[in-house]
Amino acid sequence: MDESVLSPRDFDSHPAYVHPAYRSSVTRGPTRPLIPLKEKLCNQRVPVYGAEDLGPLDHDLTRNAARNGEPLGERIIVAGRVLDVGGKPVRNTLVEIWQANAAGRYVHKTDQHDAPLDPNFLGAGRCLTDNEGRYRFLTIKPGAYPWGNHANAWRPNHIHFSLFGEYFGSRLVTQMYFPGDPLLALDPIFQGTPEHARDRLISRFSIDTTEDSYALGYEFDIVLRGPNQTPTER
Repeated sequence: MDESVLSPRDFDSHPAYVHPAYRSSVTRGPTRPLIPLKEKLCNQRVPVYGAEDLGPLDHDLTRNAARNGEPLGERIIVAGRVLDVGGKPVRNTLVEIWQANAAGRYVHKTDQHDAPLDPNFLGAGRCLTDNEGRYRFLTIKPGAYPWGNHANAWRPNHIHFSLFGEYFGSRLVTQMYFPGDPLLALDPIFQGTPEHARDRLISRFSIDTTEDSYALGYEFDIVLRGPNQTPTER
């Protein structure tokens, strides 16, 4: 496959590696130019994942860690399509998510936020896209949480996404936000994304995805490369 098939990234749609308002980016963002790889990008294939690697509940965060009941919080459905630069579906690609629980706490030893853990919620899931590039997760709406970046700093409700496309160049890690969240205007991570591309990070409420008497639905389409690429997480 010719390297030219892979379209260049639209760097104007992605946040800067160093964004002073997002304080930790100052110390971890690269300050030296990248070193070009000798190998052609198209020859660096990512691992191939198959349906046999997934468990039947990996996509259902409301059940995949249940011990003695259901997790607390508002059930939601998050679904969408994974697309390439031309708007075509990306089939059989691994989609992974992780998130805080309804109280705004992660199941991780470094998260010492004074909020309860939920014994029935792990906050992690994965699935493969189908032949139309579609994915679907059942989960709990994550809560906001303080993160110490500045005085009275709170992260908006969000879900982390990690995707493996067909090639190394289509690897994507990003965050999905919810419509109407007042914290978006105050969050330097979200605001660090160029203004014209921020809407690509916000999901859309969908009554068609919503299930009667069960959960509200949100749609979040993800574009892996090209001028409409979903912005990356820094």
